Amino acid sequence: MKRNILLIATGGTIASQNSAHGLAPLIRAEEILSHIPDVYQICNPTAMQICNIDSTNMEPRHWKLLAETIRSNYGKYDGFVVAHGTDTLAYTAAALSYMVQNSSKPIVLTGAQKSIDLDITDAKTNLLDSFCYAADGKSQGVQIVFGGKVIAGTRAKKIRSKSYNAFDSIDFPFLAMIQDGRIMRYIPAIPYGEPVTFYEEMDENIFLLKLVPGISPKGLKFLFEQYDAIIVESFGVGGIPSSISDIFYELHRKYPEKLIILATQVAHEGSDMTVYEVGNRIKKECRFLESYDMTLEAVIAKTMWMLGNMKCEKDAYAQIFYKKINYDLVFDALHQES
Repeated sequence: MKRNILLIATGGTIASQNSAHGLAPLIRAEEILSHIPDVYQICNPTAMQICNIDSTNMEPRHWKLLAETIRSNYGKYDGFVVAHGTDTLAYTAAALSYMVQNSSKPIVLTGAQKSIDLDITDAKTNLLDSFCYAADGKSQGVQIVFGGKVIAGTRAKKIRSKSYNAFDSIDFPFLAMIQDGRIMRYIPAIPYGEPVTFYEEMDENIFLLKLVPGISPKGLKFLFEQYDAIIVESFGVGGIPSSISDIFYELHRKYPEKLIILATQVAHEGSDMTVYEVGNRIKKECRFLESYDMTLEAVIAKTMWMLGNMKCEKDAYAQIFYKKINYDLVFDALHQES
């Protein structure tokens, strides 16, 4: 029997048409389906529109709406396809990986670099591939399907701004490839041992501090005063430069309740603050979390989810942050931290 799949449309390039000020999401969910009539050979699709925005305007409140839409329809459908803009697609996929955990039903996110109503577009293939994956009984969890690749929701990153081959899986294999409607799985799905769990809250009061050479300490005091968590996007394997280190240490001692997470600006191979003195020193003197091989999108989404749903002492957050969810962390961080 064909499976029942719900298309949740949110806007993005896949749904865009020309307007007076450039491309804007104007195509609605039902019309999106009309452009891929072959989908009815794959499954029984239903379309729902929850917003119609450029993904640049995607916010945590939209993630909450997506999670709630999936939760309220979870018993009615066998899988879900989310049509989304590409610019923040990796953030949304990471967020849903934490907000909807242990889902035995697939939640597939996709988009396109060209609108679906064009003669030459990647939209139709991406969408049909997504329905194909969502309708397969071996699929589960949250993933992105794009350009024939199936990428774990916490491992995706947009690496090209215009090309069809826009997404890659960072330091982790593709879950599968899709070609001509055939799914070639590289990593077998292991059934979840726990029931699906939905989380509703995301703490948006976090700040991403991107280091630049010669960064000034101006503004650091404000960040520590105002935000629940500061994610430091450092250089290389990680460290705090001398231009801000003294004030950073001082503020860390003054605001011990603030959560500090150190990540890296480098896309591949992750952080390791024990390598250089600039990282090793702060790791010994300050209590903070390190991202290791997590993507920046996953770090941001996981921090919002963790602070929004888990109320505990600061030292207890390490156990939550380093719990592996949807392949977000390969490195054995808990062993390293201990």
